Amino acid sequence: MSHDLLLHARLSQRQLAPARPTLRRISSLALALAATLYSSTASAQSAPPPTPAPAAAAAAVPAQSPPMNGIAHIAIRVQDIAASVSFYNKLGFQQAFAMTGRDGKVSQSFIKINDKQFIELYPVNAQNPTQSAPGFMHLCFEGADLNALHDYYVAEGLAPISVRKAGAGNLLFTLKGPQQPAFAQNIEYTQYMPGSLHSNDAGQHLGPDRVADKMVAVTLAMQDPSAARAFYLDKLGFTIADKYNGHEFLALPGHSNEAVEIVPAASLGAKSSILLSSPDIRRSGELLKAKGIDFSDGDTLTVADPDGNILRIAPQAGTFQGPM
Repeated sequence: MSHDLLLHARLSQRQLAPARPTLRRISSLALALAATLYSSTASAQSAPPPTPAPAAAAAAVPAQSPPMNGIAHIAIRVQDIAASVSFYNKLGFQQAFAMTGRDGKVSQSFIKINDKQFIELYPVNAQNPTQSAPGFMHLCFEGADLNALHDYYVAEGLAPISVRKAGAGNLLFTLKGPQQPAFAQNIEYTQYMPGSLHSNDAGQHLGPDRVADKMVAVTLAMQDPSAARAFYLDKLGFTIADKYNGHEFLALPGHSNEAVEIVPAASLGAKSSILLSSPDIRRSGELLKAKGIDFSDGDTLTVADPDGNILRIAPQAGTFQGPM
């Protein structure tokens, strides 16, 4: 990281006094990730689009993974959906919509980070051993062309289920991934469709007091991190985005500037951990304090939800201009 970036990354005690004095320490790790991921997009966005290739008689499987638009959502199982919804509301994240079961109880709550990213909440089910404990369930990626992505995985020797329309109205397929702490990872892929619940909610339920406005990375706890890393790099087409102080982030195919981090199962267990970015990190700290939400300010502004799931908040690249 350059001297100028480190210089701008230091928060002054004077400027942070309204929020919390110790907020002056912001993670070099988070900034290194943000700088690496965000810097790769500027040239890609400014470059003219490639000239389309002539139509072929039959679609060929691409030599590399088709691009993904980004992280669509993470799903977590919680002890009390109402309590969790209330907690996320305090963070400024509103419930966009919810699903209910035959008993009229909420079976799935969609907490909105932005128009393209959500946190899905599911209740624990004491009658089902696989659903009886809170924690991370799955990660979902948004594909630019879900059928092309599906066919690429088949060509790679993987066995994704067929593309179908899910209950919310979007295209969906799933793929078995590496072994997590208790079960094999269930990787979801979606493509937002016109008229779906997600698309119809565009521009709505975006509170002005969100402590962050983008999900940048998701940490995945794996029983064999080396094997999981190889799976993501060799089979799913991810690339190494950044290495810093023992942390390695793997970037999604395409130009989303989003990534996954793979860690040993023992370091995280069944909990989820996500990295969010904020356009105004000082205000994020002030909002957390105003809502009475406990947070730590070591590597990032770190918050835990009622079930212990971890949310880390870092400044968006280029948004912090604090003096030494």
